[in-house]
Amino acid sequence: MTVQDKPRLDRAHVTGLLAQMLRIRMFEDKCAELYTREKIRGFLHLYDGEEAIAAGIIPLLGEADRIVATYREHGHALARGVPMPAVMAEMYGKAEGCSGGRGGSMHLFDADTNFYGGNAIVGGGLPLAGGLALADRMRDEDRVTACFFGEGAVAEGEFHETMNLARLWRLPVLFVCENNGYAMGTALDRSESQTDIRAKAAAYGIEAQTVDGMDVIAVEVAAKQALARIRETGEPAFLECRTYRFRAHSMFDAQLYRDKAEVEAWRTRGPILRFRDWLLDNGLLHAEEVAAIEARIEAEIAEAVAFAEAGAWEPVEDLGTHVLGAAPPAPAPAAPSGETVEITYREAMRAALRTAMQADDRVFLMGEDVGAYGGCYAVSMGLMEEFGPDRIRDTPLSESGFTGLGIGAAAAGMRPIVELMTVNFSLLALDQIMNTAATLRHMSGGQFGVPLVIRMATGAGKQLAAQHSHSLEGWYAHIPGLKVLAPATLEDARGMLATALDDPDPVLIFENVMLYNMSDKLDKTAGPVEIARAAVRRPGSDISLITYGGSLHKTLEAAEALSGEGIAAEVIDLRSLRPLDDETIMASLAKTRRAVVVDEGWRSGSLSAEISARIMEQAFWSLDAPVGRVCSAEVPIPYPHHLEQAAIPQVAQIVAAARAALGR
Repeated sequence: MTVQDKPRLDRAHVTGLLAQMLRIRMFEDKCAELYTREKIRGFLHLYDGEEAIAAGIIPLLGEADRIVATYREHGHALARGVPMPAVMAEMYGKAEGCSGGRGGSMHLFDADTNFYGGNAIVGGGLPLAGGLALADRMRDEDRVTACFFGEGAVAEGEFHETMNLARLWRLPVLFVCENNGYAMGTALDRSESQTDIRAKAAAYGIEAQTVDGMDVIAVEVAAKQALARIRETGEPAFLECRTYRFRAHSMFDAQLYRDKAEVEAWRTRGPILRFRDWLLDNGLLHAEEVAAIEARIEAEIAEAVAFAEAGAWEPVEDLGTHVLGAAPPAPAPAAPSGETVEITYREAMRAALRTAMQADDRVFLMGEDVGAYGGCYAVSMGLMEEFGPDRIRDTPLSESGFTGLGIGAAAAGMRPIVELMTVNFSLLALDQIMNTAATLRHMSGGQFGVPLVIRMATGAGKQLAAQHSHSLEGWYAHIPGLKVLAPATLEDARGMLATALDDPDPVLIFENVMLYNMSDKLDKTAGPVEIARAAVRRPGSDISLITYGGSLHKTLEAAEALSGEGIAAEVIDLRSLRPLDDETIMASLAKTRRAVVVDEGWRSGSLSAEISARIMEQAFWSLDAPVGRVCSAEVPIPYPHHLEQAAIPQVAQIVAAARAALGR
């Protein structure tokens, strides 16, 4: 240990450490009492016994540094300086809470102190922290992100994916594993073949250390060393703090998995008891001074409880607030130049990427094989040579990890474009997309947004069989907090990306694999397009054919065939699957009084079912026939060409459905 590393044990410092731990413990004791009185509800995870970790680490961080915590984060928030009244009001669910009452016990957020929240998903905060640090690395900013998590998280794939990426990309993160021995009720040695958590991080080449998490001075010394190393090298560091929680996993927990003797044995080693007794024994503090500290904290807690009790419940009328941010105005259409260029859908997407990268240094692309390989579908071919590997980032095959890093980078102010190679791979990132990207704004009471674009290939037709031929757009269109786009034309392939990047919320762009080779003429001035409205691609008066993505061109072909029979079909390209443009759909129905929805998703629970339901709710009395649907057959997509074609919507089926709706 160097002189610089030696603990500073002057009276003011040690008094502050004890006061910090007592403040956390007494706050948690009050929360437990309030829970029994039903003032606090839901899951309540208390930090009793682990106070030395937050007290020993968080005060060492600078104001610009960031914190990502776990669901047991009350102590972290208090140590960071989030005001106790705001924390208590959040526990109550009141509008004055630090997250506006939207988050509760497991989701404390505070933008003023760079506290990026607790996270109820085990391990879910790890990629977020990595992404915050990635933004700092790319902007060459002197910040550290501290990420706290329990030992249960080390079994999650997100732990390993984040460790790998943090080391690979040299991300300035202090990872702090609060190893309390139990992942809920399962002891570590019953769930892990390797119980040395430090060794798991070290296996990725990360500087890792184990420390007694019940000793606040030991924690502080280890954290000082780790933070100094991060600031000097820019590389991650890892602390395993071995600790113990004195209370149940949550207030619902009967603790049948451990006996009282074990808990009492650990209590004798408790961080507050050990440190207080050491201070008293060595004359650094006196009993009456400890009593005075406790009295001040009791008064502070009483004020916090009174603040929460007096707080207001958010009006029910505000239920939809903070689901999405304020979208920027729609871009004005570019004036036609009169000059066109022959271009493919793939090339239009590439041009959109290039323009976005040129226009904004915050924009970068990352995903599997997007760089040297040029993208699975060659969309990003040549862009790494043009913009360099820092902005065209090849990633490991770790969808949850790099998607989560994209979320974190977006929350820190970057404009990432994450490419998921195929829609089925997105299921590996679904937790990050649904539980973080789609909810961060809402859980934080509007303090943090995720201006992220996720692109992915979707659809069948290339004989890729059951595992690479899904159309899952409708699944994502089910999730509040996301926007979901399906560009089906060259204009939209060229123009949707720029508008999506300007949006304050996560936007998913689904590119149908059968469109990449589609070629046509595109105006040289083609640019950003609005992304909230459907488009009438062919006017008609007899029936409305409603579709999107890869099915648009089949539907247009069907409309042409119907015209030969004297049927004027109106074709609506939804373009945006969330939000849906009900106005355009209902305006068409008011004319035609009949509808067929064409959807490459499976029929049951499909987007077509949602559209049909909306038509029945809003236009039932205008209909002259039931809404028809043409969807994929309810089978995994087969490999043989003839079976694959039979499984997905085709022109003949669309024509037949239109005839049936017209009674022909």
